[in-house]
Amino acid sequence: MLRVNDIDVSYGQVQILRKVSLDIQAKEIVSLLGSNGAGKTTTVSAVSGILPVNQGQVVFMDRDITKVESYDRVEMGLVQVPEGRKIFPTLTVMENLEMGSYLKGPKALRQETMAFVFTLFPVLEKRKKQSGGTLSGGEQQMLAIGRGLMAKPKLLILDEPSLGLAPIVVDEIFSVIERINKEGVMLLLVEQNVSQTLGISTRGFVLEQGRIAISGKGSDLLANPHVKKVYLGL
Repeated sequence: MLRVNDIDVSYGQVQILRKVSLDIQAKEIVSLLGSNGAGKTTTVSAVSGILPVNQGQVVFMDRDITKVESYDRVEMGLVQVPEGRKIFPTLTVMENLEMGSYLKGPKALRQETMAFVFTLFPVLEKRKKQSGGTLSGGEQQMLAIGRGLMAKPKLLILDEPSLGLAPIVVDEIFSVIERINKEGVMLLLVEQNVSQTLGISTRGFVLEQGRIAISGKGSDLLANPHVKKVYLGL
């Protein structure tokens, strides 16, 4: 469903990624792990078309999308929920969600999708007339995920969805991620919450200094001595 083949990505003259490869199969949750500065956000930004790829290839649904614009990737069903939520703070919750379904296909299914989002996050329905900027951090993260779902993704990329949230909210977010996956949406999950992320992931890839250092099943990575020492502090 998604293949990233040996991509190199740079910021200006500084090369960040070196021959990074990963893949996602149908129905999977795949995690991308690594410390700050390892290149996680750069990787997903290249996958979603926000950053150009210098070398290598990105293939989605059997189509080479390496040179395809980011907005065309959204239309194909590749949607990213960015780090830091990036909601529209002056728009209401309802308006934020509607902004996620501006394309013709998702727009036709707007009411149906919004009803699904409200089943995932009932608090958003209660706050639907509130400005996004007045929500709590956890509610804003729910809104960001909901807005991504409004675009009817085949692959949803979540960049640090648990960042800065209280543990009880983190548990709720991870529970929703699993439910979204059961609805047939593939997920690429970028997280520093290694234990919880690998616990729900089919497979994982660990980035270190712009390269894939380790990959494998989520359960195998949880048991990997290097992962346990460096990322779990065990």
